[in-house]
Amino acid sequence: MKITRSRTLLGVVGALTLAVSLSACGSSSNSNSTAGSASTPTAAASVDPSLAAAVPSEIKSKGTILIGTDSTYAPNEFLDTDGTTVIGMDVDLFNAVAAKLGLKTQWQSAKFDSIIPGVSSGKYNIGISSFTINPQREAQVTMVSYFSAGTQWGQKPGGSVNPNAACGKKIAVQTGTVQVDDVTARSQKCVAAGQPAIKIDQYQLQSDATSSVVSGKDEAMLADSPISAYAVKLTNGQLALVGSTYDAALYGYVLPKDQTDFAGAVAGAVKELIADGTYNQILTKWGVQIGAITNPTVNPTP
Repeated sequence: MKITRSRTLLGVVGALTLAVSLSACGSSSNSNSTAGSASTPTAAASVDPSLAAAVPSEIKSKGTILIGTDSTYAPNEFLDTDGTTVIGMDVDLFNAVAAKLGLKTQWQSAKFDSIIPGVSSGKYNIGISSFTINPQREAQVTMVSYFSAGTQWGQKPGGSVNPNAACGKKIAVQTGTVQVDDVTARSQKCVAAGQPAIKIDQYQLQSDATSSVVSGKDEAMLADSPISAYAVKLTNGQLALVGSTYDAALYGYVLPKDQTDFAGAVAGAVKELIADGTYNQILTKWGVQIGAITNPTVNPTP
């Protein structure tokens, strides 16, 4: 999912000992990144005044937008080798969006299931963490589509897990994700059919879920398709994809429920990045261009 690079994925590298020792970094509460990549234009050079006019005054006065993210989800958002700087596809892309709005970015690491409540309470200005758009989330917040991903299973090479016949298997998944609902529904079908329930292990960090499969603690995992594919790449043959990607759905930026005008400006910025080629350049850099969309929308119907 990502171009070759020298830096490692915290918690999901080939050696399990390194994975375990670094995964704790993902729980940092003050990881910030204000710098874009080489493909990200500067705010001064790319600001669109018409879009910037829709930025809420409290954000505009600071000149910086505070972003809540779960930085354990490579290649979309994860910690660089310094253990504090958040990098990834989502980071590069929204840094470019913020530039269109005349803003700098401040990325703050958080547990995945705390981000939406944090946006609603005002702790964060926006949540960006590979959030699948669904009716439950749109009932709480405003969402702007920007990418498409499905669910993909992974296991050790030669493993015996079949996603459609996983009864009695030990399966790893990250807490708060749509994959929890997926594997729970599969387990309920097992029980209804008189078979053993799936043994579901939930982890706060996706890196820990991945490491549990590499170590053999769990037999398989399921996650968003770019995350599973990237985990396979970085574990150097210790994981393999299982079956095909399914249930493709849109990712969305998370904004407060009442900020539809600002959401419209964010969508407009993504559209400009699509038009000028920056969007595709960033997705290609991270190897996730298969998830590109053409029409970012505020509160799309899932």
